[in-house]
Amino acid sequence: MARTYGEWLICWRVAAILLSIITVLATGYGARFISFSADYRVFFSQENPQLQAFEALQNIYTKTDNVLFVLAPRDGQVFTPDTLAAVEYLTERAWQIPYSIRVDSLSNFQHTRGEQDDLIVENLVEDALDLDPADLRRIREIALREPLLVHSIVSAQADVTGVNVTVQLPGVNEMQETPEVVEFSRALVEEMRERYPDIEIHLTGIVMLNNAFSENSALDMQRLVPVMFLLVTVVMVLLLRSFTGALISMLIVFITIITALGLTGWLGIRLTPPSSAAPTMILTLTVANCIHILVSFLHGMRRGDAKAKAMVESLRVNLAPVFITNLTTAIGFLSMNFSDAPPFRDLGNIVSMGVVAGFVYSIVLLPALMMVLPVRVKLGTSLSHRAMDRVAEFVITRRRALLWGMGLLVLLLVAMIPRNQLNDEFVKYFDGSVEFRQATDFTTEHLTGIYRIDYSLESGESGGISEPEYLRRLEAFADWYRQQPGVIHVQSLTDTMKRLNKNLHGDDEAWYRLPEEREQAAQYLLLYEMSLPYGLDLNNQINLDKSATRLGVVLHSISSNRVLELEEQAQQWLRDHAPVSMQAHGASPTIMFSHIGERNIRSMLTGTTVALLLISLVLIFALRSLKIGLVSMIPNLVPAAMAFGLWGLLVGQVGLALSVVTGMTLGIVVDDTVHFLSKYLRARREVGLNAPDAVRYAFAHVGVALWTTSAVLVAGFLVLAQSAFELNAGMGLLTAITISFALAADFLLLPPLLMKLEKK
Repeated sequence: MARTYGEWLICWRVAAILLSIITVLATGYGARFISFSADYRVFFSQENPQLQAFEALQNIYTKTDNVLFVLAPRDGQVFTPDTLAAVEYLTERAWQIPYSIRVDSLSNFQHTRGEQDDLIVENLVEDALDLDPADLRRIREIALREPLLVHSIVSAQADVTGVNVTVQLPGVNEMQETPEVVEFSRALVEEMRERYPDIEIHLTGIVMLNNAFSENSALDMQRLVPVMFLLVTVVMVLLLRSFTGALISMLIVFITIITALGLTGWLGIRLTPPSSAAPTMILTLTVANCIHILVSFLHGMRRGDAKAKAMVESLRVNLAPVFITNLTTAIGFLSMNFSDAPPFRDLGNIVSMGVVAGFVYSIVLLPALMMVLPVRVKLGTSLSHRAMDRVAEFVITRRRALLWGMGLLVLLLVAMIPRNQLNDEFVKYFDGSVEFRQATDFTTEHLTGIYRIDYSLESGESGGISEPEYLRRLEAFADWYRQQPGVIHVQSLTDTMKRLNKNLHGDDEAWYRLPEEREQAAQYLLLYEMSLPYGLDLNNQINLDKSATRLGVVLHSISSNRVLELEEQAQQWLRDHAPVSMQAHGASPTIMFSHIGERNIRSMLTGTTVALLLISLVLIFALRSLKIGLVSMIPNLVPAAMAFGLWGLLVGQVGLALSVVTGMTLGIVVDDTVHFLSKYLRARREVGLNAPDAVRYAFAHVGVALWTTSAVLVAGFLVLAQSAFELNAGMGLLTAITISFALAADFLLLPPLLMKLEKK
């Protein structure tokens, strides 16, 4: 049937070219509907319990999406007229940031003091340039004693301060809103640098995190994809020694990417930072199809076959293996639909569409164009084919040593897998070259953290937050958290209540404690709220009916395992010391990202198992041998296990992106096995060769193609590994390692295994 198809295609090659062009135009038009989402929430499905808890918290209190300006005066002194004047100016200008709803800084901190029976609430800093040394000392003393400011707005050493801007994006046009905030904030930073050249300024916060996702994804598309195209073209010209073949292959790759992205737009799939890697993956996978067909085609022409005969023979021997490999690759990527993170589901679906489109174009458009365009080759056996002959002899001669050696290597690397630890720190999704990462690292080291855990602690009744017993438990919980390693700052209503109690007792330090009567506490709170200016109310700490308060915990850059451990310890403390009404789970992006890796691994285990079963059935059916089909699973499963073992030895941390690599690469590594086994079985069944000679036949007929496709795949994923977005970089590097091990397994483990099992 494959021969008949090849003869029919050559006869109707012009029609095949025209039909392909129409298909590309029709599908590619959908690319105009593609949108991009960089909100960190896209990593979590709507069913994710941690996301649901966080959204519930956000609906009760003021949102925590923010832009944090970090000011570091070069003289190391925050409490000087010039620096405080800069803080005043920035605080005033920050209100102009689009969608800003609150600005917190040293200058507008609502300092309270008692004056007879009155409560005076005023800005901590007014007219900074007119302050004398006594005023500066007083402001410094107040700020460094205030728990709400230290390690939040000002450092304990008084050398760094911050201006925190809370924003509430409408969510109508995400692609416009976040860049709008970032553009204004960056312009404001440049204005500040010109106005105050002696102050170093950094930008961080959740809004900057979202922007870093989009900027680095766009940078990858602009930088990595062109590099990949150039690299693959050069590699193909060198290995195929055919400029026409390489040119047509890159054309096939280009229109395959257009088709996949067009279908993405038609289906309404939004691109995200992980799924933006799809074009690079489609590029490398599609090239593999072209290489298998072209290597056999060019090999036939070098033997003296006519162009048409060589193409028909190439399609005859490659159509079934190429179909099987694309089917298994698509199954592998479709298994990513089991992922708990929607961006990886989208990545799997986009690449799967690209794999199907690439297969169709490779067996329709590629042969047709090769028939139309001139192809020049030199007669004779190529150097690469002679090299494969030597590899085959080495493997056959040393098969016993290779079987034992590869077996021991596999066992050694598999034993290293437990060294991998689960860890997801979203700040480290970006490498050190990214501006957001640099600013966040500086902020964490000198001022405060971006990781946090928030609790909404219920009192059980309306107005119950004024109950003395509730306040005592709230303070005890806050004090417990302050003693935990890795905690930078704890924000609690109790600090405000103690300050108010002191203020309304003549600022007597002996009264810096919680009120002892509910009515008294409620009156303090009401008096304080009525004195606060617009935009600086307590909605970020207290719910509407005053039945619950928000306790915020700011953390150092600690591992996700430590975050989960800390949260579990907090839950145990609440169970032991708080009533049922007050018990609540922590909610925040930090908690969400800490859970996502573990959740994703569990879900991907199911997906990988399903993919493995389907691929096994496909191979058994396609190879028409239960024994060979089962044997083929060894070189298919071993590469990922070896790669994770090596990763455990060299890196030791596995996060969200790496949890999908096994399922993703399962379909890819099957390709080499299928092509090798198809030629091996052809030699056994059609030619009647024994096992060693069948191995020689397989190396001779498919060895060059396997080496070439593996080189291109590894090169492609190594280019992806250069991404500044660590999710894509780690995924690309581990995939490249897996494919390298797959080639080694198919060349050095599979042939000795076949000869051992079929030596009779």
